[in-house]
Amino acid sequence: MNQDNLEPLDPTEAVQMYKQHRSGEVSKATLRSHGYRLERFLEWCEQEDISNLNNVGGRDLHRFRLYRSEQVNKTTLKSQMDTLRVFVRFCEGIDGCRDGLAESIDSPTLDHQSVRDKDVVREDTATVILEHLGKYQYAGAHHTIARLLWETGIRAGAARGIDLSDLHLDDQYVELYHRPESDTPLKNKENGERAVSISTRTCNILQDYIDENRHDVEDDYGREPFLTTEYGRITRNTLQMYVYRMTRPCMYGQECPHNRDQDDCEAVQRPMVASKCPDSVGPHAFRRGAITHFLSIDTPGEVVSDRMNVSKGVIDDHYDSRSEREKMELRRKYLDNI
Repeated sequence: MNQDNLEPLDPTEAVQMYKQHRSGEVSKATLRSHGYRLERFLEWCEQEDISNLNNVGGRDLHRFRLYRSEQVNKTTLKSQMDTLRVFVRFCEGIDGCRDGLAESIDSPTLDHQSVRDKDVVREDTATVILEHLGKYQYAGAHHTIARLLWETGIRAGAARGIDLSDLHLDDQYVELYHRPESDTPLKNKENGERAVSISTRTCNILQDYIDENRHDVEDDYGREPFLTTEYGRITRNTLQMYVYRMTRPCMYGQECPHNRDQDDCEAVQRPMVASKCPDSVGPHAFRRGAITHFLSIDTPGEVVSDRMNVSKGVIDDHYDSRSEREKMELRRKYLDNI
């Protein structure tokens, strides 16, 4: 559309309209992420006295990119610019931005392998973490969460949404349900509902957690959650914080790779900021590691896809952290028999 035919659009109003438009298309978690990224754009617009998106051009968006590149890493910058592109494209469609503006947004290109390598709990690390927690915090919240995430590869949101009634420990499986009306949605909604098998060892840990360490509470909807705090169902932030804590190398008996003194380390002394440790990771790293582990032991891709509720294409592009050498050695097992 010619700029003369545009209708004035305030940035804050535009973001509100965008979020309302996307609310029926994406999960609440995704919408929250988009909102957070666009908040940074709104802050920049206010700083630059931009009150009408009609007047924003490609050079302005490039300046925003440079501004953010000084504050965040390359991965975060890519997420923000990718979201901004989708947002600007929406604004074009409602006559709020000049046509073609979205295509001027330059988003960094990432080396997917390096990203996967960093944000993954490898099998050897998972084994050490689980052994340490099993010895010193057996069937505590940290141990139970680590065991559940590693063996099942489920998303943190799915783990958080499990009720006691969803656990079938005698038959060794857990059911996952999409319950958005009571604040426990699944990322893929009803398509994410499934039963996931678990081992005898995991069943024993989960049962011991229930018997000894689970708080006997209901959530705000009268449901009996599996993972709890004294206040009710574990929150997303608390679950994430637990994983950041347990994945600090010093917390599972390893030397600090960065030669930090624990008495002076912010990530140790302030548990709420455990993510400040360069080697700590969030819950998704367990999922990525579990998927890689299943693939490395030659589990068929279709089985991994169904168990983890993720397409084979997405596994290949975003989750498979095996090196090319590891893939070659796996292929060799087949070729040697020909």
